[in-house]
Amino acid sequence: MSEKDRSPGIKLLLAGLVGFALIVPLAMVYFLVDDRQHQARIAQSSIESGWAGSQVLAGPVLVVPYVQNSQTTEVVDGRSVTRSSEVRKRLYISPDSQSIATNVDPEKRTRGVIYQTVVYNAQVSGEAQFTMPDDLVGLGVSPDQLRLDEAFIQLPISDTKGLQTDAALRASGEALSLQPGLGPNSAGSGVHAFLDWSDSETVSLEFSYSLRGSTALSFVPRGKDTEWSVTSSWPHPSFTGGFLPGDEDREVSADGFRAKWSISNLALGESLVSTSPPAFPTYMEPVDVEYGRITTEAETGSSLASIGFVEPVDLYKQVERSLKYGFLFIGFTFLAFLMFDIVAGARVASAEYLLTGAGLILFFVMLLAFAELLGFALAYALSSVAVIGLLTAYSAAILKTWKRAGVIGGILLGLYAVLYVLLNLEAWSLVIGSVMLFAALAGVMYATRNIDWGGLTSTIINEDKESAAPG
Repeated sequence: MSEKDRSPGIKLLLAGLVGFALIVPLAMVYFLVDDRQHQARIAQSSIESGWAGSQVLAGPVLVVPYVQNSQTTEVVDGRSVTRSSEVRKRLYISPDSQSIATNVDPEKRTRGVIYQTVVYNAQVSGEAQFTMPDDLVGLGVSPDQLRLDEAFIQLPISDTKGLQTDAALRASGEALSLQPGLGPNSAGSGVHAFLDWSDSETVSLEFSYSLRGSTALSFVPRGKDTEWSVTSSWPHPSFTGGFLPGDEDREVSADGFRAKWSISNLALGESLVSTSPPAFPTYMEPVDVEYGRITTEAETGSSLASIGFVEPVDLYKQVERSLKYGFLFIGFTFLAFLMFDIVAGARVASAEYLLTGAGLILFFVMLLAFAELLGFALAYALSSVAVIGLLTAYSAAILKTWKRAGVIGGILLGLYAVLYVLLNLEAWSLVIGSVMLFAALAGVMYATRNIDWGGLTSTIINEDKESAAPG
């Protein structure tokens, strides 16, 4: 059977088979987007490795060693022998109150031409007050067991590589010498300073330091009353974590943002005094950065107050989302060709369906390539104009008239316009897409209501009738 003698049903089947065959190159473009996104992450990690990673901070903790007598019973030569020994332990005291102010100055760093990430310099300053706990007996500790002259302050910071040379810590007006790490036999990263607390009086701490970081900044609240305030020139922060600032405590504008957290230990569900070390922050990679959101968790599972310094739209996620509508583009365009074929009598070959589908898929490759250099919006405009122009001119050759080609061009223009709207209206994308599909199906049903899908096209049938008529 020749191309023109095929029944409408066969033509529909062939168009569908070509459309399904195009899923393979469409999937290959999807993998290309994933690969480019992976390369972008590697480039960002390379930038961060020379600067500092996403920072997780915590307020100061006062650590007081103490000793307890321990008795063990052993059997020696058939006799029970009791031995006494001293066991050194530690008391971890959180502040009664702490107030920390942070100013973040972000900037974009690039690697090569197309890869970039957000890094920042943060200036941190704070105050904290510590008092001797009055419930030591409940912990099984007596005051005479405390080694107050061996106390030290821990100031946890997840990536100390970002610390600058201006770090300072003062206790009741006296400057303390900062040391790397969290103290003798202590796990975690940060700095510490020894403090002679023999007088057991209230300790007022003042601390300040400059810190480099990238992508996100988080804080682990700890203490009876904690206030953390942040100001920055970054215009689109992402507030995440277990604690969020209230609407009245944050202000975001084109010039930057300010935010404040006020957290009590009642919300934390933690005691101010413990014989076990608190959960110190260790940053893990973001779980999700889609649409500008960033999820940050400490390895220990501590609740965090977090700010993401990310672009509001990830271009790779935008291209990936647009790819999900790729088959919709192919389907609508093929339906238009099919209607011209079986209703208007224009002949469209399978190879022409295939070439048209290739042009539609090329749009997504061009979109990815240009978006990395020019940004998503401009790349979308250039790629869509190029593909619409190409397929409209090709349709004029296939369908034999520019009027029919104009219909194809109008359909494509509408599709690309609607897709751009869908990409920016996440909540309405499913509704709009489903309504479009319903309208397209209704239009096809109406246009083909008189088609004999099992027989030849009406044009062929009329030709046969004319040839069979008596001369």
